[in-house]
Amino acid sequence: MQDANQLSGDLEFQRGIGQQGSSPHEVPSLPVGQWLRKNLFSNWGNSLLTLLGSFLALLALRGVLNFVFSENREWDAVRTNLRALMTLSYPESQYIRVWVSLGFVAGLAGLSAGLWANWGGVSVKRLSTWLMGSGGLLAVCVIVREPSVILGSDGKVVRTVDGSPQRESFLDAMVDRSSWWIAAAVLLALGTLLWGRFTSPDRRGVEVSVTSVVFVSLGLALLSLWVAPYGHYAFISETKSYVAESGRTVAFSTKLPWTVMLALLCGFFYLGRILRRSDYAGIIKGASNLLWLISPLTLFWVVLRDPALDYGHVMSTDLPMGLAFGFLGGAVLWSLTRPGVGEAGRLVATMLLGFAIFNWVAAFFGWYPMLQKARISFLLLAIAALLAPNFIGEIAKRRQLVLSWLGVTALVHYLATMINTPSTVELQSSEFLGGLGLTLFVALIVVLLSFPLGVLLALGRTSKFPIFRMLSTSYIEVIRGVPLISVLIFFSVMVPLFLPDGMELAELAAVLTGYTLFSAAYLAENVRGGLQSITKGQYEAADAIGLTAAQRTGFIVLPQALTVSIPQLVGQVISTFKETSLLAIIGLFDFLRVANSVIPAQSEFLGVKREGILLVAMIYFFFNFTISKYSQRLERRVGLGER
Repeated sequence: MQDANQLSGDLEFQRGIGQQGSSPHEVPSLPVGQWLRKNLFSNWGNSLLTLLGSFLALLALRGVLNFVFSENREWDAVRTNLRALMTLSYPESQYIRVWVSLGFVAGLAGLSAGLWANWGGVSVKRLSTWLMGSGGLLAVCVIVREPSVILGSDGKVVRTVDGSPQRESFLDAMVDRSSWWIAAAVLLALGTLLWGRFTSPDRRGVEVSVTSVVFVSLGLALLSLWVAPYGHYAFISETKSYVAESGRTVAFSTKLPWTVMLALLCGFFYLGRILRRSDYAGIIKGASNLLWLISPLTLFWVVLRDPALDYGHVMSTDLPMGLAFGFLGGAVLWSLTRPGVGEAGRLVATMLLGFAIFNWVAAFFGWYPMLQKARISFLLLAIAALLAPNFIGEIAKRRQLVLSWLGVTALVHYLATMINTPSTVELQSSEFLGGLGLTLFVALIVVLLSFPLGVLLALGRTSKFPIFRMLSTSYIEVIRGVPLISVLIFFSVMVPLFLPDGMELAELAAVLTGYTLFSAAYLAENVRGGLQSITKGQYEAADAIGLTAAQRTGFIVLPQALTVSIPQLVGQVISTFKETSLLAIIGLFDFLRVANSVIPAQSEFLGVKREGILLVAMIYFFFNFTISKYSQRLERRVGLGER
């Protein structure tokens, strides 16, 4: 009887939850007045803290606004140097390569969004709250900012008798800020209209797709480029002069490319929606994921560098070497995966690994010459041979390994040829690319390379084999005990001293190598925490159905561990992006160094730093906040924390 009553109560509870349209973890919403009384003014202590906190927040907001809109700020230094902040000294005559790269990323992003099409939605209630909150905040900002100073006909500040700047009256200031008032009124009106249009709680719970919100927001931002008088600001490299024309829209050379970017994003999004329903959706999704992995390398070293290929050398050396490693290596792997190969296959793989290591030792001592990509190919072949026992058996599995080897070999030899070929881009300095482009490239490559390495280190540290566990643990503890800047300086300054004659390590390659090794150690600990959360029953269930150790790890253990580790992994991604600011210490021109050193060194803007650094801080916050919000949405989608 008690069990029946308990079951009846559970059903009533679930029915109530279903009627409210919320989950058990969701707190029911309250009217504004009740919410304020409950959370902010429940007693005299909370009321006092609320009023004091609001007063301090207004003071801080007023200080920030006065700093940003002060007459002492020289924002022309930022406006005219936006291209330098984005790509540093990339030549204007070849800037079409930058737009082509950005267009490829926009098209691929739209295609991926359309293929997966599982981005969730935003409720009408939340959307209207955002609009009204943004409009209210904008109105408060307009009010609390102090009136502007009065400028004379000569453009100088008019001062009072005591020497302080003379400011306009409060009423005149509000009139001068009429455009801001209009923007605030439009936001408040839209939010109020949505709130009034959807009156009942059920209707306010209706969700609008995230993609619709994003596309509408991007469309309005793009429309403002054609309508709003942001001004035309630029640096003309031919005449070495700065253009600062206020009261007009941005240049056509800026409006048109961004319009094309949005068109590519939307067009490929709808193409992805169509392809998602085709019979080849799985293959297309896999191809799009592969493009995300290889596009940073190809766009940076191929499209932006535009290598001047020596086709005679390509046909006589590069192409034959690639074909030899591809087909001969594929034949070796095919033979190592045949049924019944036994211990002979492991012995051959071990011999290949020893030969690959010997090639690097011989290169260090200069015993015999060998192209660098040949040494890399032998090492990759040895690693593939060590993985071959996991593909023994069915022809489909063996074919999968061989095809993967052919693809990896083609990509490695292609990129090696392109990277080692001189660039045709006419650089104005020793830096190929700088600014935000360099920062994003380093952060993205480090994340892509450190993730698989970190997973392998985590698996090695939790392995039952003592040698793997000792090596992984030693590596992780040593790297985590050293600051990142020490690792970067070591790879940038010290490692080239130990290289053999004829072998060089470029500055960017040194940074990527050191930063990847450093990030992988921290990422390994995040993944290890997820691996330790997997219960013993998962392993026993995998063994019971006859899965191998590799299958158990790849299909059961690792997916669950990575799902649990999402918050830590996203935190590592954010830290990796922020710590790219250390690149300036070893001589690379990321966009923080451009704002802190390059712009203040210009004769027109000598010593102007604060404006550029503030913009850099806003860009850092935008990217990190976006990553954080996407992480929260991803956690809700996979049900993390709800079970």
